[in-house]
Amino acid sequence: MLRKKIIDQRNITGGDTFVKSQDSSQPSADNIQDAIRWRILLVLLATIVMSLISVSIVNVALPSIQRGLDATHSDLQWVLSGYALTFGVILVAAGRAGDIMGRGGIFIIGVVIFTLASIASGLAQDATWLNVARFTQGIGSGLLSPQGVGMIQQYFQGAERGKAFGYFGSAVGVSVGVGPVVGGLLIELGGPDIGWRLTFLVNVPIGILTIIMAYRWFPRPLFTRTSLPSTCTSHRAMRKIQHTLRLLDPVGSLLLGLAVFSVLFPFMESRSAILTWLLLPLGVLLVAIWVRWERYYARQGCSPMVNLAIFSTRSFTNGALIMALYFMGMTSIWVLVALYLQQGLGETALKTGLVSLPAAFISAYAAHWAGKRVMAYGRKMVIGGLLFAITGVIATAAIILLHQSGYVSIWWLLVSLSLIGIAQGSVISPNQTLTLAEVPLQYAGSSGAIMQTGQRIGTSIGIAVITAAVFTTLGISSWPVAVTLGFGLVLLIILSALWLAIKDQRYRKNSQHSEPADRPFPIAE
Repeated sequence: MLRKKIIDQRNITGGDTFVKSQDSSQPSADNIQDAIRWRILLVLLATIVMSLISVSIVNVALPSIQRGLDATHSDLQWVLSGYALTFGVILVAAGRAGDIMGRGGIFIIGVVIFTLASIASGLAQDATWLNVARFTQGIGSGLLSPQGVGMIQQYFQGAERGKAFGYFGSAVGVSVGVGPVVGGLLIELGGPDIGWRLTFLVNVPIGILTIIMAYRWFPRPLFTRTSLPSTCTSHRAMRKIQHTLRLLDPVGSLLLGLAVFSVLFPFMESRSAILTWLLLPLGVLLVAIWVRWERYYARQGCSPMVNLAIFSTRSFTNGALIMALYFMGMTSIWVLVALYLQQGLGETALKTGLVSLPAAFISAYAAHWAGKRVMAYGRKMVIGGLLFAITGVIATAAIILLHQSGYVSIWWLLVSLSLIGIAQGSVISPNQTLTLAEVPLQYAGSSGAIMQTGQRIGTSIGIAVITAAVFTTLGISSWPVAVTLGFGLVLLIILSALWLAIKDQRYRKNSQHSEPADRPFPIAE
């Protein structure tokens, strides 16, 4: 029988305590064959490629969709925003469902929904049909995405975990980069009527293959049984479905979902009535209510949706904030480049995709290289990546201004964007590894989903604010000046992320000399 040494420590969230259990009902890295472990990773990477290519393909397909479905600008906005909204709203709840019910089963359900929604998108007869399908696609992606992070935490340890996250980052880099190019080629091959439909239907064979591989290779059982904490004695005689719902914390899930919706919606519908912005303070209020509910739920001896003790762990809190800031700034770079090349210079979507393609492959290599070394270099690697990002942002803005004056070719963007590719590979996967390193396995899915939710919120706020500043500047100035202003805002955000990363590195260095007094987890023996 496993002995556990429980350290009774209370933290600032109201006395929550982690139990770092080693007898989880889900298979772990200790009891699964090495070959199966890497097969599982292959399935996860295939799905990541499918979902991310789908996002980046749609960006270049919007003009064809508008012509093919006679869609309005509002319809087009929701083709992008609807997916992002449903994805962000269900992320944490889906992560917790995987922690409780089994990550493999929730993952397969997510892939099935995503694949069926891709078919519906490709067969859409009008804009409303397409947007409903995109909402559904976001639900599927929101279900599967946190399971991928949770399963890497579950099946890989130590240096292998860093390597696995490195492959994960490589898949992200390649997918984001090749998506616009693949989209441009499909639109060229299929023509204005069929081409945009192919950008959705291309997901279908990948989805079917992924479902087959997951069903064959994922460990059984897909849905696992989890017992209640010993203090929840009043629920032991309830039916299984009531038992599961109790563990899933439906009230906490609903509160957090509404909070994320209230924060994201104004930035996605920023051109609508000013009353929409009243949702922002409502979102803040809902977060406060959610925190109080989670504390109350934990005091009842039951399993909350999110154990708030993770936020007293500096490695997690700092890493999640770094990622939110990074995505707030860096994702806007590709939007700014696409706007400048296509609207400012009148270039094609295919040429725009080709400009960013080298950066994607460099990002993939950098993520693989960094994944092997993150456990040795730690947060220093993230700091180095952010320095590359700052250099790339400054160089990109300089090239745009010099091109306006006729001093350099626009193809010099291949070089500056490659620096940003190095940054992406050196920051995203290593930071993910470091951020989740001390999170207990039973909260791996929900904790990873919290970090992804922060990324989603950061992305939405960054794109909305930075593009709004660019279009406002266009009213009084030229495209190069407006886009350069946008890059200036990106630079300020990345500098904030760098400051936080340096602060975290100093904390880690100091903590090596003395055991941290606020360590929130018990130690299992």
